[in-house]
Amino acid sequence: MTEREGVARDGRENDDRVAGRRPEDDAGRGVVVAFGQTMKMLRLRAGLDREEFGRRLGYSASTIASFEQGRRIPSLRTIDQADEVLGAEGLLCLWKEEVERAQYPVFFQGMAALEKECLELLMYDTHVVNGLLQTEEYMRALLAMRRPPLNPETVEQRVTARLARQDIFDRRPVPLLSFVMDEAVLRHRYGGRSVVKGQLEFILLAGQRDNVEIQVMPTDCEENAGVNGPFTVVTRRDGKKFVYTETHTTSALETDVEQAALAAARYGIIRAQALSPRESLNFIEGLLGSL
Repeated sequence: MTEREGVARDGRENDDRVAGRRPEDDAGRGVVVAFGQTMKMLRLRAGLDREEFGRRLGYSASTIASFEQGRRIPSLRTIDQADEVLGAEGLLCLWKEEVERAQYPVFFQGMAALEKECLELLMYDTHVVNGLLQTEEYMRALLAMRRPPLNPETVEQRVTARLARQDIFDRRPVPLLSFVMDEAVLRHRYGGRSVVKGQLEFILLAGQRDNVEIQVMPTDCEENAGVNGPFTVVTRRDGKKFVYTETHTTSALETDVEQAALAAARYGIIRAQALSPRESLNFIEGLLGSL
């Protein structure tokens, strides 16, 4: 899954470049601007200048200005702490759901919501390493290859986007995560030897997790039920399944029960045709050793 959403890690950053996220569309910008105006009003009411307010939150005054002007999106943790510092009594917290949604472009918002509440994710990838498994260096290498070139701010926003999604690995209760990727995905030298080496090491580490299965579809396989391309099957906690697909310029979130069931069945066939998880990790170790 190669999402293009915008979100950031929950931790603190004094570096204005990565301290917050930028909204991806006009609707999101409206929400973020309104939130920022509310934060500013509450800050002024509390008698704090931006420098002091930022000091209490762990940010610079310029980052606070970015939040207030709707140019950056604070993390949910930052919103909680801002609410407490400003004595807002939950007023800022009321914005959390809308602000979180604004992190993503419209086309990805449905998938983003499902991902946060999923019981299981089944992911088949054919071109690049799945976003949930990408290292920061690999992300930057992919984004640098985009044509037309992306501006630096967009690159930063999209990097923090994918990094934040990896919080799914530490969620409680943990979802079940299954990745099947074509062998070619692992052999591409995107970013050069050091980037690929770090990426393969990261995949191997992820594969050691109890809730993660990683499988490789070898290029010499004679049958592959995934020839139609990459897709993700999401199972929500209530058992309902969805199918997410993304192409060059569009994406689709399939909600039809029959289509979702068929996609899940197709994924089961793909898993059976691919190398087993143990064989796959051994294969990846071999690739790593050959670099």
